[in-house]
Amino acid sequence: MSAVSSKYIFISLTTLALTACGGSQPPQPVEQPETTSMRQQPAGAPGGGGTIAVGHGESAPSSAPMGGGAQGGSVNWTPPAKWQAGPERQMRAATYLIPAAAGDSEGAECAVFKDIGGGVTANIERWIGQFEQPDGGDSQAKAKRKVEQINGFNVTSVDLTGTYTASGMSMGGGATSRKTGYRLLGAIVETPSGEVFFKITGPEKTVAAAQADFQALLKSIKN
Repeated sequence: MSAVSSKYIFISLTTLALTACGGSQPPQPVEQPETTSMRQQPAGAPGGGGTIAVGHGESAPSSAPMGGGAQGGSVNWTPPAKWQAGPERQMRAATYLIPAAAGDSEGAECAVFKDIGGGVTANIERWIGQFEQPDGGDSQAKAKRKVEQINGFNVTSVDLTGTYTASGMSMGGGATSRKTGYRLLGAIVETPSGEVFFKITGPEKTVAAAQADFQALLKSIKN
Protein backbone atom coordinates (compact mmCIF):
# COMPACT_ATOMS: atom_id res chain seq x y z
CA MET A 1 0.00 0.00 0.00
CA SER A 2 1.39 3.40 -0.90
CA ALA A 3 2.04 6.13 1.61
CA VAL A 4 -0.64 8.33 0.02
CA SER A 5 -3.27 5.61 0.30
CA SER A 6 -2.34 5.01 3.91
CA LYS A 7 -2.69 8.72 4.61
CA TYR A 8 -6.20 8.87 3.10
CA ILE A 9 -7.29 5.77 5.03
CA PHE A 10 -6.02 7.32 8.31
CA ILE A 11 -7.88 10.60 7.66
CA SER A 12 -11.12 8.74 6.83
CA LEU A 13 -10.96 6.60 9.97
CA THR A 14 -10.27 9.68 12.13
CA THR A 15 -13.25 11.52 10.63
CA LEU A 16 -15.56 8.57 11.33
CA ALA A 17 -14.35 8.33 14.93
CA LEU A 18 -14.93 12.02 15.58
CA THR A 19 -18.41 11.87 14.06
CA ALA A 20 -19.38 8.88 16.22
CA CYS A 21 -18.18 10.51 19.41
CA GLY A 22 -19.45 14.06 19.01
CA GLY A 23 -21.87 14.21 16.12
CA SER A 24 -25.07 14.37 18.22
CA GLN A 25 -25.48 16.83 21.07
CA PRO A 26 -27.94 16.24 23.97
CA PRO A 27 -30.99 18.54 23.83
CA GLN A 28 -30.54 21.66 25.90
CA PRO A 29 -33.37 22.52 28.37
CA VAL A 30 -35.42 25.48 27.24
CA GLU A 31 -35.89 28.01 30.00
CA GLN A 32 -39.57 28.61 30.63
CA PRO A 33 -40.63 32.15 31.48
CA GLU A 34 -42.27 32.55 34.89
CA THR A 35 -46.05 32.65 34.62
CA THR A 36 -48.42 34.62 36.80
CA SER A 37 -52.00 34.06 37.73
CA MET A 38 -54.31 36.85 38.75
CA ARG A 39 -56.44 36.81 41.84
CA GLN A 40 -58.90 39.46 42.90
CA GLN A 41 -58.14 40.76 46.36
CA PRO A 42 -61.22 41.30 48.55
CA ALA A 43 -62.10 44.89 49.30
CA GLY A 44 -61.74 44.23 53.04
CA ALA A 45 -58.17 43.01 52.74
CA PRO A 46 -55.22 45.30 53.46
CA GLY A 47 -54.38 47.44 50.47
CA GLY A 48 -57.92 47.68 49.12
CA GLY A 49 -59.78 45.70 46.53
CA GLY A 50 -57.19 45.67 43.73
CA THR A 51 -55.88 42.72 41.73
CA ILE A 52 -52.66 41.05 42.86
CA ALA A 53 -50.31 38.88 40.78
CA VAL A 54 -49.20 35.52 42.14
CA GLY A 55 -45.99 33.94 40.79
CA HIS A 56 -45.93 30.42 39.35
CA GLY A 57 -45.63 27.88 42.19
CA GLU A 58 -46.45 30.49 44.83
CA SER A 59 -49.49 30.36 47.08
CA ALA A 60 -51.96 33.19 46.93
CA PRO A 61 -52.35 35.04 50.24
CA SER A 62 -55.57 34.42 52.10
CA SER A 63 -57.94 37.35 52.40
CA ALA A 64 -57.60 39.20 55.66
CA PRO A 65 -60.61 39.30 57.98
CA MET A 66 -62.26 42.64 58.46
CA GLY A 67 -61.17 44.18 61.72
CA GLY A 68 -63.63 43.15 64.41
CA GLY A 69 -66.58 43.08 62.04
CA ALA A 70 -68.68 40.63 60.13
CA GLN A 71 -70.00 40.67 56.63
CA GLY A 72 -72.78 39.35 54.45
CA GLY A 73 -72.00 40.01 50.81
CA SER A 74 -70.84 43.63 50.64
CA VAL A 75 -72.69 44.65 53.83
CA ASN A 76 -70.68 44.96 57.04
CA TRP A 77 -71.64 45.21 60.69
CA THR A 78 -70.02 45.03 64.11
CA PRO A 79 -71.42 42.43 66.53
CA PRO A 80 -71.57 43.31 70.24
CA ALA A 81 -68.51 42.30 72.23
CA LYS A 82 -70.60 40.28 74.70
CA TRP A 83 -72.04 38.08 71.97
CA GLN A 84 -70.18 34.92 71.05
CA ALA A 85 -69.86 33.78 67.45
CA GLY A 86 -71.70 30.49 67.04
CA PRO A 87 -70.81 27.58 64.75
CA GLU A 88 -71.46 27.86 61.04
CA ARG A 89 -75.01 26.93 60.10
CA GLN A 90 -76.50 26.14 56.72
CA MET A 91 -78.09 29.14 54.97
CA ARG A 92 -76.85 31.58 57.62
CA ALA A 93 -74.43 34.44 57.18
CA ALA A 94 -73.68 34.36 60.92
CA THR A 95 -74.95 33.09 64.27
CA TYR A 96 -74.40 34.87 67.59
CA LEU A 97 -74.96 33.35 71.02
CA ILE A 98 -76.22 35.80 73.64
CA PRO A 99 -75.49 34.99 77.30
CA ALA A 100 -78.43 34.38 79.62
CA ALA A 101 -79.59 37.22 81.83
CA ALA A 102 -80.04 36.72 85.56
CA GLY A 103 -83.11 34.60 86.19
CA ASP A 104 -83.09 32.91 82.76
CA SER A 105 -81.96 29.30 82.43
CA GLU A 106 -80.75 29.68 78.83
CA GLY A 107 -79.37 32.33 76.53
CA ALA A 108 -80.71 33.74 73.29
CA GLU A 109 -79.57 33.49 69.70
CA CYS A 110 -79.21 36.02 66.91
CA ALA A 111 -79.46 34.41 63.48
CA VAL A 112 -78.31 36.38 60.43
CA PHE A 113 -79.47 35.53 56.90
CA LYS A 114 -78.71 37.05 53.51
CA ASP A 115 -81.10 37.04 50.54
CA ILE A 116 -83.35 34.21 51.75
CA GLY A 117 -86.14 35.34 49.46
CA GLY A 118 -89.77 36.12 50.12
CA GLY A 119 -89.38 39.85 50.69
CA VAL A 120 -89.71 41.96 53.82
CA THR A 121 -93.41 41.68 54.61
CA ALA A 122 -93.69 37.92 54.07
CA ASN A 123 -90.68 37.19 56.31
CA ILE A 124 -91.87 39.51 59.10
CA GLU A 125 -95.26 37.78 59.03
CA ARG A 126 -93.60 34.36 58.99
CA TRP A 127 -91.57 35.24 62.08
CA ILE A 128 -94.70 36.46 63.84
CA GLY A 129 -96.47 33.25 62.86
CA GLN A 130 -93.86 31.27 64.81
CA PHE A 131 -95.32 32.69 68.05
CA GLU A 132 -98.53 31.82 69.87
CA GLN A 133 -100.16 33.89 72.58
CA PRO A 134 -100.88 32.27 75.96
CA ASP A 135 -104.36 33.80 75.99
CA GLY A 136 -105.10 32.58 72.49
CA GLY A 137 -104.84 36.07 71.05
CA ASP A 138 -103.58 37.06 67.61
CA SER A 139 -99.80 37.40 67.42
CA GLN A 140 -100.11 39.48 64.25
CA ALA A 141 -102.16 42.02 66.17
CA LYS A 142 -99.83 42.04 69.18
CA ALA A 143 -96.55 42.37 67.26
CA LYS A 144 -94.92 45.78 67.25
CA ARG A 145 -93.64 46.79 63.82
CA LYS A 146 -91.47 49.74 62.89
CA VAL A 147 -89.90 51.07 59.70
CA GLU A 148 -86.96 53.47 59.93
CA GLN A 149 -83.85 54.65 58.12
CA ILE A 150 -80.46 53.61 59.49
CA ASN A 151 -77.32 54.77 57.67
CA GLY A 152 -79.39 55.28 54.54
CA PHE A 153 -80.95 51.79 54.60
CA ASN A 154 -84.62 50.99 55.07
CA VAL A 155 -84.93 48.84 58.21
CA THR A 156 -88.15 47.03 59.13
CA SER A 157 -88.21 45.66 62.66
CA VAL A 158 -90.60 43.57 64.75
CA ASP A 159 -90.91 42.96 68.50
CA LEU A 160 -93.11 40.20 69.93
CA THR A 161 -93.42 37.98 73.03
CA GLY A 162 -95.23 34.69 73.52
CA THR A 163 -94.66 30.97 73.01
CA TYR A 164 -92.07 30.26 70.35
CA THR A 165 -93.06 27.35 68.13
CA ALA A 166 -90.35 27.36 65.49
CA SER A 167 -89.45 24.15 63.69
CA GLY A 168 -86.37 22.13 64.55
CA MET A 169 -84.56 23.57 61.52
CA SER A 170 -84.79 27.06 63.03
CA MET A 171 -83.90 25.89 66.53
CA GLY A 172 -81.05 23.63 65.42
CA GLY A 173 -82.84 20.41 66.33
CA GLY A 174 -84.96 17.85 64.57
CA ALA A 175 -88.48 18.47 65.88
CA THR A 176 -90.80 21.36 66.57
CA SER A 177 -90.07 22.97 69.93
CA ARG A 178 -92.37 25.07 72.11
CA LYS A 179 -90.65 27.71 74.22
CA THR A 180 -92.86 29.66 76.61
CA GLY A 181 -91.93 33.16 77.78
CA TYR A 182 -89.90 33.88 74.66
CA ARG A 183 -89.36 37.14 72.81
CA LEU A 184 -88.56 38.00 69.21
CA LEU A 185 -86.51 40.98 68.07
CA GLY A 186 -86.17 40.98 64.32
CA ALA A 187 -84.92 43.42 61.70
CA ILE A 188 -84.65 43.28 57.93
CA VAL A 189 -82.18 45.68 56.34
CA GLU A 190 -82.68 46.56 52.68
CA THR A 191 -79.35 47.27 50.98
CA PRO A 192 -78.33 47.74 47.34
CA SER A 193 -76.75 44.26 47.40
CA GLY A 194 -79.79 42.55 48.90
CA GLU A 195 -81.71 42.10 52.13
CA VAL A 196 -79.99 41.14 55.38
CA PHE A 197 -82.12 39.50 58.09
CA PHE A 198 -81.33 39.71 61.81
CA LYS A 199 -83.47 37.61 64.16
CA ILE A 200 -83.07 37.33 67.93
CA THR A 201 -85.11 34.74 69.81
CA GLY A 202 -84.74 33.79 73.46
CA PRO A 203 -86.12 34.14 76.98
CA GLU A 204 -87.76 37.51 77.61
CA LYS A 205 -85.25 38.80 80.18
CA THR A 206 -82.24 37.82 78.09
CA VAL A 207 -83.65 39.44 74.95
CA ALA A 208 -84.57 42.58 76.90
CA ALA A 209 -81.00 42.79 78.21
CA ALA A 210 -79.68 42.42 74.63
CA GLN A 211 -81.99 45.03 73.08
CA ALA A 212 -79.53 47.94 73.35
CA ASP A 213 -76.76 45.79 71.83
CA PHE A 214 -79.08 44.80 69.01
CA GLN A 215 -79.79 48.44 68.20
CA ALA A 216 -76.06 49.18 68.26
CA LEU A 217 -75.47 46.34 65.79
CA LEU A 218 -78.12 47.73 63.43
CA LYS A 219 -76.58 51.21 63.63
CA SER A 220 -73.17 49.78 62.73
CA ILE A 221 -74.35 48.40 59.37
CA LYS A 222 -72.66 49.89 56.34
CA ASN A 223 -71.58 48.97 52.83
